[in-house]
Amino acid sequence: MDREFLTDLFADFGPVTLRRMFSGYGVSADGTNFALALRAGLYFRADEETIPQFEAEGCGPFQYQTRSRTVTVNSYWQLPARLFDDSEELAVWARSALGAAQRAALRKRPRKRAAAARKSKAPAKKAAARKTAGKTATRRAAKKTAKTTSRRAPKKKSSS
Repeated sequence: MDREFLTDLFADFGPVTLRRMFSGYGVSADGTNFALALRAGLYFRADEETIPQFEAEGCGPFQYQTRSRTVTVNSYWQLPARLFDDSEELAVWARSALGAAQRAALRKRPRKRAAAARKSKAPAKKAAARKTAGKTATRRAAKKTAKTTSRRAPKKKSSS
């Protein structure tokens, strides 16, 4: 599938962004990736709400082969072949896929915030440790200077 074909295919859905990905393209709308256009076919994002539609059409999830096994990605399902000829119904399926992708993004957000909170605390701890280490080094230097000055022989007063 090439860019021009995909742009025409999604014309009834609305404007999409195509980005090179693996052996094809990632298809996104409003910054959310909702489809994969690969050599093996077109795959739409799916979740517990939309998977039954794909199953009813006899479609399966995205799969790829590694050296040792077959990996199944249940979040992307192959688009029924009949939709390539019906751009209006394809647009309905694309909207459902975009909805599934947006719901998935909402489920992920709390984890990102928690991770960001943990990350923001770590630099503060490091900065505090550096500050403490800096003070300790300054104190050591001051003590060392005080010891060396007290060891010096007192100056003799010159008699005039």
